[in-house]
Amino acid sequence: MAVPVLLQNLYEQENYLVAKKLLDATHLRHETLSNNLANVETPGFKRRDLPKNFSVELRRAVERKDFRRVKSLLPRSREDLQAKPVRMDGNTVQLDEELLAMNRNSLNYEYLTQMVSGSIKELNLAIKGRI
Repeated sequence: MAVPVLLQNLYEQENYLVAKKLLDATHLRHETLSNNLANVETPGFKRRDLPKNFSVELRRAVERKDFRRVKSLLPRSREDLQAKPVRMDGNTVQLDEELLAMNRNSLNYEYLTQMVSGSIKELNLAIKGRI
């Protein structure tokens, strides 16, 4: 029964909580950017993204060590009200900007995945007694 306690301790660690929340947001952003790219030719399509205030709220919660708030924050995509129409039909998706954002987001996702999986690998080694 010690394993569930160890897992619970891992899932409650501040770094893990923050990394997991960022990973969730990065995953959602990837889906959102993919949807934007899929609709680059759709007349009237409005670009969507995660609002910048999500990262600001997360940073504030971490700085205040309010990890209950960190857990409660949920990333959501919204229409990007700053995006201007790039075509006569009102579509606001700029292909080159979306591709650049997708590449940056992929790098973030890869880094966060390694960080979270590294914590789990360390726990697994500790459980097996190899640390």
